[in-house]
Amino acid sequence: MSPTPLPTDPAAEDAQDEQESPPPACVLSFNASDASGAGGLAGDVATIAAMGAHCLPVVTAIVLRDTAEIFEHENLDADTVAEQARHILEDVPITAWKVGFLGNAEAVSAVAEVLSDYPDVPLVTYLPSVAWIDEDDQQQYLDALRELVLPQTAVLVGNHKTMTDFLLPDWDNERAPSARELAVAAAQAGAQHVLVTGIQLPNQFVDNVLANSQGPITGEKFERFETAFVGAGDTLSAALAALLSVGAELHSAVSEALSFLDQSLDAGFRPGMGNVIPDRFFWALPAADEEGGEPPDFEPDPEPEQPPKTPRRMH
Repeated sequence: MSPTPLPTDPAAEDAQDEQESPPPACVLSFNASDASGAGGLAGDVATIAAMGAHCLPVVTAIVLRDTAEIFEHENLDADTVAEQARHILEDVPITAWKVGFLGNAEAVSAVAEVLSDYPDVPLVTYLPSVAWIDEDDQQQYLDALRELVLPQTAVLVGNHKTMTDFLLPDWDNERAPSARELAVAAAQAGAQHVLVTGIQLPNQFVDNVLANSQGPITGEKFERFETAFVGAGDTLSAALAALLSVGAELHSAVSEALSFLDQSLDAGFRPGMGNVIPDRFFWALPAADEEGGEPPDFEPDPEPEQPPKTPRRMH
């Protein structure tokens, strides 16, 4: 007599199928904790999740701020920063890095040592303004970043003025440096590409250009509005890292990341009395004419389409 087969549990089979499905791409982010949620690790986690990847957040410092201004920051011990990363890297494979604000020169050195053990993983480095830091500490921090992190950087992301002050501090030409000139300076420090944002153009437009030492590669013009945002740079760089983590080509990843930033800013909100914060989950909200309806489906495209030719808005 053949044994009677045991009944199957559909829920258990579904759970097993889910367990066997591949996990999302993982991006390790070195960044500061920012209680406003505008940038820092909170911004990276939200952005990378919205792009369909998983963020591994490593705390480098604690920034004391609100949505209007930064007051000060507290550094974490450099060994603590490195150990956070090394423990998770022994467990979880990653396919991209994001580096944001690291706190001080000692943490920069510790992070750079970790990065050097994974030379094939693409690194997106975001260069925020660090004007609130003591001048001597600021110089040491930027020098360490230039010497230790830029040589490992695939794309250096930053605002045009911040990038100019960092890469070309002695620039005295009345004409602002081009993206290519900034890329040449970055290449001298070892960075492969720059993504320069906020390049001022006539008629209320700004340009955003990906370039290397040979010249511009791609870029998009945005219409400029006067609304003040906080967290835009972290959003753009985290989105780019997430797209690179799934193997997107660089020029396409940059176009898609800029599109994501633009839509996040367009849907931005003001949670307090300060600046507007990007809404990284704009795609999960029902359309204005569909109140009460189901949120639209969203699936990030690892092979982004070319952006529309018309400029989009940047506030």
